[in-house]
Amino acid sequence: MEPMKRIIIVCGPTAVGKTGVALKLAAAAGAQIVGADSMQIYRYMDIGTAKPTAKEQARVPHHLVDFCDPAEPFNAAAYSRLARKAIDRLLEKGVVPLVVGGTGLYIKGLLGGLFPAPSPDRSIRQRLQAEAEQLGTPALHDRLVRVDPSTAARLHPNDTARVVRALEVLAATGEPISRQQDRHRFEDEPYRALKIGLFLKREVLYRRIDRRCDAMLEAGLIEEVKDLLKRGYSPQLKSMQSIGYRHVVDYLQGRATFEETRRLFCRDTRRYAKRQLTWFRSDPEIRWLTPEETNKACSMIRKFLAGEQIDAGPALGG
Repeated sequence: MEPMKRIIIVCGPTAVGKTGVALKLAAAAGAQIVGADSMQIYRYMDIGTAKPTAKEQARVPHHLVDFCDPAEPFNAAAYSRLARKAIDRLLEKGVVPLVVGGTGLYIKGLLGGLFPAPSPDRSIRQRLQAEAEQLGTPALHDRLVRVDPSTAARLHPNDTARVVRALEVLAATGEPISRQQDRHRFEDEPYRALKIGLFLKREVLYRRIDRRCDAMLEAGLIEEVKDLLKRGYSPQLKSMQSIGYRHVVDYLQGRATFEETRRLFCRDTRRYAKRQLTWFRSDPEIRWLTPEETNKACSMIRKFLAGEQIDAGPALGG
């Protein structure tokens, strides 16, 4: 593959320090940043998404950040299409694209295309949704564990939409969605990527998450959510159901105290980080570094862009 088709990926869990590292790497490599975060795409949602500040975005040009209305439908397929356009424009100018974010599906779709899943079957979906309401989503997740353990392992037991979808595909096709995805194997590969994953010891990461949640609340997350509601954005929107925003909505509508809001915000963010790590650990191509190892990352990037061999490095443990 031509060197111009080489791109850099910086991924990892929330609060690990991706933004700070990415700014340093971009400056060293003369790169521009392409966001890969499913929440930082939204306008008016700055504090709760840990979006790069205006000052940070002025230091290094950012793409696919702060461009989507919170009420606008957006998914991995739309991201892949827009990200490839942004990356190709940078490559045409001789600029290194640095893709940065923690949304694993966005990165996977960008690099390998998206699995063309079967069309929805309305009757099967309605039956499964009724079962989820009657029995609870965890009961359907238990069923998925038995029939498609690979898919079940990457889905939260309360993720109704995705659990129902996986069971729907199995019922409609007679084959687990994971097997169909394996067959697809994301064969569309337009870029050669160096994947750098950032990690910290779990206890350190969790302390950082707790501090970040507190900082967001102190920085005005509650006022940010109030503003979104005043603008007419429904609490039922996908964007408003995200971590932090749904917690503050519950507080504003009297369903939780401030202390309970803070506790659940921190807890759910830690759980989200754990799911992110589970996703990224499954990719053997990721080279894992701590946020302090920027010099090592710069060296890896120089070798990669020059077409030199890079050691695989150790796998990330549990």
